[in-house]
Amino acid sequence: MNNQKSHFELHPRFQNGIFILAIVLFLGVVFYWWLSFYNNERQPLKLEEISEYQAKIDSLKQVVTTSKSKKESLKPFNPNFITDYKGYLLGLKLDEIDNIIKYRSEGKWINSIADFSEVTGIKGSRLDSISKYFKFPEWVNQKRNTGNITSKSNFSSIPFDKKKDLNTVTAGELSTQLNIPDFIAERIINYRSSLGGYISDIQLKDVKGLYANTYTKIISYYTVKTGKSIDKININKASVKQLTDIPYFDFETAIEINEYIKANGEISSFEELGKIQGFSLEKIDRIALYLTLK
Repeated sequence: MNNQKSHFELHPRFQNGIFILAIVLFLGVVFYWWLSFYNNERQPLKLEEISEYQAKIDSLKQVVTTSKSKKESLKPFNPNFITDYKGYLLGLKLDEIDNIIKYRSEGKWINSIADFSEVTGIKGSRLDSISKYFKFPEWVNQKRNTGNITSKSNFSSIPFDKKKDLNTVTAGELSTQLNIPDFIAERIINYRSSLGGYISDIQLKDVKGLYANTYTKIISYYTVKTGKSIDKININKASVKQLTDIPYFDFETAIEINEYIKANGEISSFEELGKIQGFSLEKIDRIALYLTLK
């Protein structure tokens, strides 16, 4: 029997070592391949991110450039009608814009740069850079046309028979003859339409934005001559539906008045309505045009 060993026969310990070495080499190759693949994949992502960031920077630069360009092309305007967009172009803060809106909601007007500064709190060089875009109407600056009725700040009323009818006057006539701003004249006519016609001069007081001196000016030359006849409603007997027909009462107010009378009995004076929570007596003289107590 031939017991000669082969030259290629390895001891089991060497076989195990070679096997382990092969595994290590295989894992090394796999790791090297993965690392190369990861680096190759990661590099384009970095370039892509850089491109994305650069695009954002360019976009922001464009916004700044566009805003600056739009601000430079911004035409002078009346600050009483400022919008969020115009405020943004001028660099106003949200609270500054809100102050203007709140001020206007109270029926007040900004008639000068000083008024604007007082309302917004903006002063100094910032005010100078913003106010150059303001344009106040001529009537604010008291630039009157010599041909108008009110070429002077002082005016006197004319006799009743010489006055024109407030229910037939047009917005154009109010603007040209009394030099009233167009938008105020339009409001006067629109409010007249909503009422179905004025029944008293005092209803002009309810026109939003109408100054007391403008009201006095109007009734000096105009008055109600063709007012519609009104069948006054007895407030103590009126239903909620009837009360809602009054221009100054909404549904909730009508219910509160009706419930107040039921709980406290008939009212003997319109001033008693002031006892109702939230009810303002500011318009009581206009409300009385539509109501009676008996």
